[in-house]
Amino acid sequence: MENLFVLIVMGLGGMLFVYLGYLIWIKKKIHMIHDYHWTKVKESDKKAYTSIMGKAMIIMGIGMILSGIMCMVIYSAKCGIVFGISFILGLGMMIYAQIKYNHGIF
Repeated sequence: MENLFVLIVMGLGGMLFVYLGYLIWIKKKIHMIHDYHWTKVKESDKKAYTSIMGKAMIIMGIGMILSGIMCMVIYSAKCGIVFGISFILGLGMMIYAQIKYNHGIF
C-alpha cells in the first residue's frame, strides 16, 4: 500500500516538474523562475538560459516518475537511486546555467 502512495506522490510531483520544465524550456516563461535567479541574465542569453533550466526540470521530473514506477516493481529503497541520479544531474545543470548566465548562484 505504501508503494502505491510513493507512486502517486512521485508521479504527481514528477508530472508537475515536467510541466514546469516544459513551460520554462519550450514556452520561454522565464518568470516561472524566481526573479533574483535571472536578474543578471542578458536579454540575448534568456533563450539559452531557459532552455537549460527547463531541461533540468524535465530531467528531475522524469527521474521522479521513474523512481515511483520502480518502487512499485522493486519494493526496496533502491528505487531512490534513479531519483538521486536525476536530481543531481538536474541540479548540476541548473547550477551551470546560473553561473554561466547569471554570473553566480544568486
